[in-house]
Formats: sequence, C-alpha cells, structure tokens
Amino acid sequence: MSGRIWRRALVTGGAGFVGSHLCARLLEAGTAVVCLDNLSTGTHANIADLERRRGFRFVRADATDPDALRHLSGRFDLVLHFACPASPADYLRLPLETLDVGSTGTRNALERAHADGARFLLASTSEVYGDPLEHPQRETYWGNVNPVGPRSVYDESKRFAEALVTAHRGVHGTDTAIVRIFNTYGPRMRTGDGRAVPTFIAQALDGAPLTVAGDGSQTRSLCYVDDTVDGILALAASGETGPVNIGGDDEITMLELARRIVELTGSTSRIRFVDRPVDDPGRRRPDTRLARERLGWSPRVDWTEGLRHTIGWFARAVAA
Repeated sequence: MSGRIWRRALVTGGAGFVGSHLCARLLEAGTAVVCLDNLSTGTHANIADLERRRGFRFVRADATDPDALRHLSGRFDLVLHFACPASPADYLRLPLETLDVGSTGTRNALERAHADGARFLLASTSEVYGDPLEHPQRETYWGNVNPVGPRSVYDESKRFAEALVTAHRGVHGTDTAIVRIFNTYGPRMRTGDGRAVPTFIAQALDGAPLTVAGDGSQTRSLCYVDDTVDGILALAASGETGPVNIGGDDEITMLELARRIVELTGSTSRIRFVDRPVDDPGRRRPDTRLARERLGWSPRVDWTEGLRHTIGWFARAVAA
C-alpha cells in the first residue's frame, strides 16, 4: 500500500466482490476494518473468514441511512465507498436503490470522512464512459452515456457520485480521490451476477452452452482482482484526487474469452449466441498511463494465471 499504514478503515459494500478483497488486504496490512453492507448484493460468505480475524467488524446496515454511518463508534482515517450494485443483473433488479446509494449513500460516506478528517475514496467505474467514442478511454474523456437507457441507473449514479465527491472537496476541503474501475474478475464473484467471466465459467463447469451476446466481437479489458486492489490502495495512499483508471491492458473479444474459458476448464461446452443487451458497449479499454506515472501501478497477473485461479475457486465452490 505504498508504505502508508491506515489505523482504521471503513469499507462500505465490504461484503461484495471487490470490497471483501479490500477488507482482507487492509487487515493483512494491520489496519482495523469496519465493513458496512446491507447484503443486497454482497454475501456473508465473502467475509466469513474475516470475522474470525482480530480487527474486523461487520455491520449490517445501508449506506443510504445517515444514522448508520454517523453512529459508528471510533474514528476512521480511511473511508472506501464501494456500496453499490455493480453487475447488470443487480442494478437492473435494483434501479432505485442503485441511484440512492450513488447519491445519498455517497453523501453520507463523504460526511463521515469529512467529520473524521479521513481520506475518502470513491469506487467509480468505466461505465461513466458509456459506449465510448474514444479508444482507449482516458480520464479526460467525458463519455457517451444514454441517460434514459436501461443501464443509466448505474452509469448516472456513478457520474453523479463523481460530481458530488468533486463538489465536497471544493466546498469542504475533504481529502478525496476517485478511482474508475474497469472490468475486474476473480474469486468471490457470484455465478448469477450476469457478468461474462463468472457466467462463462459456471456454464463451462456445468457443460452448458456458453451464452455469448451478439456476435461476440465486443471487447473488454479485464483485470484480476488482486491487481485492481493494488491500484485502489495505491491511489488511496497517494495525494492524487483522480479520477484514475484502474484496469487491464489486454483487450479481448467476448467470443475469444468464452473460447479460452472452455479450453482452460477442459469443458465440452459449445458457444451459443444470444441477443446483445441494449447500450452494451462495443469496445472498452482503459488508458492507464496516469496510474503508471502517478501511482507506479500496472497489472501483473496475466490472463492464464488469473483465469486459472478464478476457475479453481469456482470449481471448489461448486463441489462444496
């Protein structure tokens, strides 16, 4: 974590996929962690091992409830705001809740960070770029977002949250940073969350057809969760305000991703093409020069290693 040791951190959405990995990494570094999550999309299984470790506390509460954050005892020197449905299946199921946590939830987390004099970091997303007309996407790109499309509840929630963080810093001097996280994969993803990697792995392990949207030519640049966490914590430990892109450099089509997963699992599954979702981005790859130059960060885990770790975790979870 760039040599900086946090005494006590609050992680909203800490029982989620990326949030739980952040909690674990902070604990390993000697930071006491309070994980606040309403378990609407996160799972208790993600943090069950952490609850047996000294310095960890789980609070089941909603970040949109101001009293939930205000009444947490003690002082934090780091607040990581990761509470938000992040997969299409979740934010399409919870559209109003997604908008609420991006607005009210972000405001509540900012107020707690400001009151404690803590460093605040917002988990934003590559979705703020929408279906980008610029490739790769730089942090200076304003995006191409449909504000009334089915994905807008997530896209606009995060865009508003970024504006709110920026305003809070300008008005109150709150120590803030914004990370724009690109597609991340790894252990603890849910098989039913609608994202490509867990969906393809679950289908391959089950011997079912891998459902590739459209003709599979749309691209993503995936980043293994350990690398994503490295980038998040490097930004938190820096003096940078962001936004800063954190994501993988290797662009891959969804058809090629499906084929690689079939190969790595040794599955006999075939490919089945399905309708492509509305406003599904055609190309997605971050320009990560800012993270490299300002944070000294770059992804280290290659495709084969990351996918093998992830497939192994899913295989063990299915067998358990």
